[in-house]
Amino acid sequence: MEVDGLRRAYGAVLAEVDAGGFRPPPPGRYSAEQIVAHLVTSDELMSEATEAVLAGSTYAFYELDEVHRPELDVLTAECGGLDGLADRLRQTSDRLVGLVARLGLAADTPVETHLREGFDLVVDEPLPWGRTIDLHTRVHLPRHLADLRALRTSG
Repeated sequence: MEVDGLRRAYGAVLAEVDAGGFRPPPPGRYSAEQIVAHLVTSDELMSEATEAVLAGSTYAFYELDEVHRPELDVLTAECGGLDGLADRLRQTSDRLVGLVARLGLAADTPVETHLREGFDLVVDEPLPWGRTIDLHTRVHLPRHLADLRALRTSG
């Protein structure tokens, strides 16, 4: 597993969040807070799946592109806004990176995977769990990093 790449991808997202200066999103798009809340919920799901893989349990992973906005808004309120969400993302990403670092040969374990990243990526089949982590590292996190950068008011 490429744990360093996952750690770097989170570092880039968190650096962007820490830079701040986000404007409201265009209609139908996530706000910066909703993007970070989405990543937190995604991390929690991926950590559950990784723990199941490490325990040798079967697991089906569902990560849809769209999480219901009210759920994200509730998480944002619980965390007290963007700063609290950033702290929570640091915790969830650290936990996920730590779990992924332990995968070893278990990364080849097939997991029933259902992913949707807009029209760019649709997965509805068993994948080795390490491949799903790789997609998270190389597709999901960079996509939301780009979304955050698009919301910057300067630069």
